[in-house]
Amino acid sequence: MTSMYFVSLVVYFLAVSCLTWADYAPDEVTELPGMSFKPNYRQWSGYLKASPGKFLHYWFVTSQRDPLKDPVVLWLNGGPGCSSLDGFLSENGPFHVNDDGATLYENKFSWNRIANVLYLESPAGVGYSYSDDQKYKTDDDEVADDNYLALQSFFAKFPNFTQNEFFIIGESYGGIYAPTLSQRVATGTAKINFKGFAVGNGLSSYALNDQSLIYFGYYHGLFGEQLWTDLNTNCCDKGTCNFFNNSKEACKTLLSQAFSIVYDSGLNEYALYMDCEGGVRARAYERSMSQLFRNYRKHWDNFQLLKVPSVTGQTPSVGEVPPCINSTAQMNWLNRGDVRKALHIPDTLPPWDICSDVVGGQYTNIYPTVKDVYLKLLSLGVRALVYNGDTDMACNFLGDKWFVEQLNQKTTTKYQSWISDDQIAGFYEQYGNITLLTVKGAGHMVPQWAPGPALDMFQSFLSNKPY
Repeated sequence: MTSMYFVSLVVYFLAVSCLTWADYAPDEVTELPGMSFKPNYRQWSGYLKASPGKFLHYWFVTSQRDPLKDPVVLWLNGGPGCSSLDGFLSENGPFHVNDDGATLYENKFSWNRIANVLYLESPAGVGYSYSDDQKYKTDDDEVADDNYLALQSFFAKFPNFTQNEFFIIGESYGGIYAPTLSQRVATGTAKINFKGFAVGNGLSSYALNDQSLIYFGYYHGLFGEQLWTDLNTNCCDKGTCNFFNNSKEACKTLLSQAFSIVYDSGLNEYALYMDCEGGVRARAYERSMSQLFRNYRKHWDNFQLLKVPSVTGQTPSVGEVPPCINSTAQMNWLNRGDVRKALHIPDTLPPWDICSDVVGGQYTNIYPTVKDVYLKLLSLGVRALVYNGDTDMACNFLGDKWFVEQLNQKTTTKYQSWISDDQIAGFYEQYGNITLLTVKGAGHMVPQWAPGPALDMFQSFLSNKPY
């Protein structure tokens, strides 16, 4: 009798489980072209509803460990206007695309080893996300609102995960996306078990990002002593320098020279010590650095100050997107007809691209700094991590360090090194609920260029344990 009862109970729970998981069966990805291995996780690709007429493409992979207990993590790439599938296929996803653009290989440092990860292409118009009216003009607040609606759509579609701890992580312009969305989640009415957010090499303050880049450039040996002396003479007064919005013409001209060394000379601004794909003639993609030194762009354009010869004596040509990065393989794979079909992408949508000029070109920035957003979230007890690969020049570590320090939170863990695989992986400091952390030798895309340390960092953040 007891045995029969136990069998009946097992059958019941299996039936309930199957019924629950079947709620979103239409989006399940059962096979993928180029995948020769059998994954030990499940995955879905489809669409989440945002504001009326807007549909954001998502790709969700369950944890390889314990899906119904492990956290759910939303990953957002930046731009604005770049696809989070870049994060999936070249950074922290469970598999990446080989150089042949046709086959896949497993990523042993995938973040879904310990968490369920949701990749969202946002805003509409990016990647395979779309709007019925094909109007893609947007701004920071509208993106946060749409992403919040998409999250509600996700949890309605995946009710099994509503009790899991939930985290938001953004990279680059995700420095705006992640905290503004976090504020919606933390103060909204949707039942989401929100615990914290993280920002990797994020844009947190235009002023601090610009100001710090000049110091970063000089102390990394990019500027000659004469240029540094001239910058101090013309942009500083009584020991205080203003590289962000200085009105002096001589300072503006000198800053254009400094910026051109970072931007126009052929350096990999995403990873200073890495070669630039295509060599020094592969000029950075224009929009990738459009968030930097915006106060001077009109002046520089009027005087054509950025149109200077490169170190080769020739004006560099437009290169790949993002700068110095070769994304051809993943682009070729995602645009295959059989891949689009497997991911449930409508035939009517245009080809996938890593970044959208249409979205980026019409985007309105609202937040010159997200300081107040952070302070609100910290006051609510939300946990935060600000991490930086320390060789990035697009969103450099020094600017984010200054940003966190200016939040004026009490130091609870003094600045010290952290360890990964028996090596110093970087340095960190904690201020109550917020952690500031660097990843030694990594550039803008930390999970891509320091995958082991990145996974260790990710695990420590989710579990709220020492780094």
